[in-house]
Amino acid sequence: MLEFIVTNLPIFICVIAGLALLLLEVFMPGFGLPGIGSLILLLVSVGMVWARIGVLAAFGLLLIIVALIAIILSVTLKSAASGRLSKSPIILKETENGYNASDDMSIYIGREGEAKTVLRPSGIANFDDVRLNVVTDGVYIRQGAKVRISRVEGSRIIVEEI
Repeated sequence: MLEFIVTNLPIFICVIAGLALLLLEVFMPGFGLPGIGSLILLLVSVGMVWARIGVLAAFGLLLIIVALIAIILSVTLKSAASGRLSKSPIILKETENGYNASDDMSIYIGREGEAKTVLRPSGIANFDDVRLNVVTDGVYIRQGAKVRISRVEGSRIIVEEI
């Protein structure tokens, strides 16, 4: 067992370093050096397995890498949404230092306006000279019709015809 690990140590190092760089890339804006380095290291590890063992083993490693990436991203995003990582300073809160992560559109509930485009089911409506992207509950509303904001779900503004 120890001989197997020592013989294949460069492959293990490339896979672990590639996954670590990918995890770092998740929290950095843009697609930069960690992401490119991660792809290179993971491809090099698959190439080394292909050269040493064969195509089938390289394909198996590729499947393992994809599964590990899916698990890492799933756990990280779950933690960023509602776990320990969500309390971290790297995650933008609802309001922080005067900046909003998302605007609170619930202040518009009950307001009446006019559909500026055809709503089938999404489009643009005007409320007190404010243009908003809105959706209906699946019904068609013609352009120029009077609409009322019935509810807000996150950034979705749901309207109904008056």
